[in-house]
Amino acid sequence: MQQNRDGEPKSFKQLGHFSILISSFLLTLPLLGAGSFENFKRTQAESFSKYKDERDNAFNKHLKAQWEAYNVYKSVPLYEKPKPKSVPDAILTRPKSVGPKINIEIKEVKPHIVKHPQDFVVYKEEEKEQDKQEPKIIIKEKEVELFLPKEEIIKPEEQEIVKKDINFDFFGTTLAFDIEKEIKNARFYPQNKDGILSFFNNCASSDYDSLVKEIKQVSDGMNLNDWGIYLLVSEISKQVHTNKDDANLLSWFIFNKLGYAVKVGLANNHIILMHYSKKIIYATPNYSFDNKKYYVVSNYAKGSVGRLYSYKQDYPDATKPLDLALNNLPNFNENLKSKTLSFEKFSKNYTLSFEYNQNLIDFMATYPQADYETFFNAPLDEITYASIAKDIKKYVDGMSASDAMNFVLHMVQKSFIYETDEEQFSREKVMFAAETLYYDKSDCEDRATLYSYLVKELFGVSVLGIKYKDHMATALYVPMTGDSIKANNKKYIVADPTYINSNIGQSMPKYKSINPESFVVVKRD
Repeated sequence: MQQNRDGEPKSFKQLGHFSILISSFLLTLPLLGAGSFENFKRTQAESFSKYKDERDNAFNKHLKAQWEAYNVYKSVPLYEKPKPKSVPDAILTRPKSVGPKINIEIKEVKPHIVKHPQDFVVYKEEEKEQDKQEPKIIIKEKEVELFLPKEEIIKPEEQEIVKKDINFDFFGTTLAFDIEKEIKNARFYPQNKDGILSFFNNCASSDYDSLVKEIKQVSDGMNLNDWGIYLLVSEISKQVHTNKDDANLLSWFIFNKLGYAVKVGLANNHIILMHYSKKIIYATPNYSFDNKKYYVVSNYAKGSVGRLYSYKQDYPDATKPLDLALNNLPNFNENLKSKTLSFEKFSKNYTLSFEYNQNLIDFMATYPQADYETFFNAPLDEITYASIAKDIKKYVDGMSASDAMNFVLHMVQKSFIYETDEEQFSREKVMFAAETLYYDKSDCEDRATLYSYLVKELFGVSVLGIKYKDHMATALYVPMTGDSIKANNKKYIVADPTYINSNIGQSMPKYKSINPESFVVVKRD
């Protein structure tokens, strides 16, 4: 059905205001449930009370203004050409050993227990009136310590479970939030621009501050990056509102209050949530507002949502872009599992085992397609790195630097089955290093992320990702001979984690005479 510039169906506009009300009423009844419509009408009327935040008055006026149509754009693909479905093997040779003897040092990893504000429930014993004191919460180094009067801390077994309005599992941690009545009762009604304004009024006139503050507190305690916050807010909204449009509007309201530049639009009478990002989010439909790209993240790898109607003005002071960088890992509870890798070299079998946190793997699996820097510069969990490094150490200690780095190269080449993302996931998916270890199958850039991380951490060398039109490899800043590339006025030696049996300095034949399309800088601490 076509819409006018305010996002209202044209056929409704032609039939008059009465038809708009009747049609919207009929569309909304299934969402409200029997007996709830009178309560709904009352809360809609109450929502037009005074705002606590002066910014909401200004934004209300922007939402009332005429909306404009925006055309959808498609993100550019990661690769100009499809990646090869199979790769050749090199002839295994013993290269000349160069460099000092290796002795890998591994820091001891202490087991950690995630603590955040919702881990603690405070109960006070009977006290004399004059002795009453409020407990204090002190946040220190991502942990929360609870100090009760006289420094008495209630033991976990003495605590009772406090049930809140919504309770859910968030990557291994149970979270709970209380939701204000006005927020729970807010509805996208009628299903046009006025319905968006009505939903906003309900939320803006509620006591939303406590929810926003608790989201910030939990996010800080769990060390969530922007993507983690996106998932947290999205899950809260889905728990409050089972209707997708209502959930999107609640997310929009919360994100703006958290300072993120987020817009909503109308397409076919449904709510489209759009996040501003400075960097490209691949395979994701996006819209341009004053030359700023807003991405429909929920539609990553799902196709276009088409033309929509929206407003120009941002929510006041909500300017923060969605940054997908994962420079530090979230503090999730540990759900430790183990895996063993094996490969053969010169008729000798090698096995390496490691532990990983399944909660982190599950989190990484939700990621949309960010730029390569995001994946190449994300760390491995300390437990994963320490366990895999310990097994590498038992094989390479005492080797020359070149032999040790080649050992790790062969491990990455031969421990996994080669399969393109399209075959494995039906979409392009660059893996984090932890995911490459976790999955049995991977392709070129996945192995490049893993090898670049290991060689940087184990041997302290500078490394680049080198990208061709249909392939990804790495290059090391080491005093070795062989195929090389120049970047930043430095000579880097090619190391291809996909070219099985190749040593450092051997390019896949297809790429020997081709200059890389671009480089990925792997940061060093």
